[in-house]
Amino acid sequence: MQILPPALQTLIEDLGSLPGVGPRTAERYAYYLLKAEKNTADKLSASISKIHDGISTCQKTFALVEKGKELSDLYTDAARDKQLVAVVGEPFDIVALEKTGQFKGTYHVLGGLVSPIDGISPDQLHIEELMVRIDSDKVKEIILATNASVEGESTALYIQQQLGDRNVKITRLARGLPVGVDLEYADQITLGRALEGRTIL
Repeated sequence: MQILPPALQTLIEDLGSLPGVGPRTAERYAYYLLKAEKNTADKLSASISKIHDGISTCQKTFALVEKGKELSDLYTDAARDKQLVAVVGEPFDIVALEKTGQFKGTYHVLGGLVSPIDGISPDQLHIEELMVRIDSDKVKEIILATNASVEGESTALYIQQQLGDRNVKITRLARGLPVGVDLEYADQITLGRALEGRTIL
């Protein structure tokens, strides 16, 4: 016996396949779209259907760009320092750093992090392209802005090894304890980085 119409059930299942969307959330989203004006669902459907045709990646930085553009505005902007490169795992990491309004260099998106358990090896990432770019743009400093996780640390270490004898300054984003977090709840990587980056008062 069917409890819900097949069209609604299918939508719930499809929404539930998205990361971070559980069954109850999928049901709420689906019911919202059902109750809303038809053009709300049509607009969402159109946005989803255009996503692959409207987006490409920058040939230098691998950041997301509008289809048809070869280079990211964050790379071609004359006010940006091409000799300072923040290396990030995913394109949306750029958004987080840009929101600070403090970084005036350029970016390099790896397209993931080294993770043997997930079958992601270094040769699947844009590490070789980073080395080429360091040489061609005469990069003076790279900021390893990968996540504070085992995968992020492994990826940063691998990149350091690949740099060899290149005369490039290597820095990491400072890691510390978030305000309001008790020591007993902090993970080992965060605590270790906090100790390394301790400051004189």
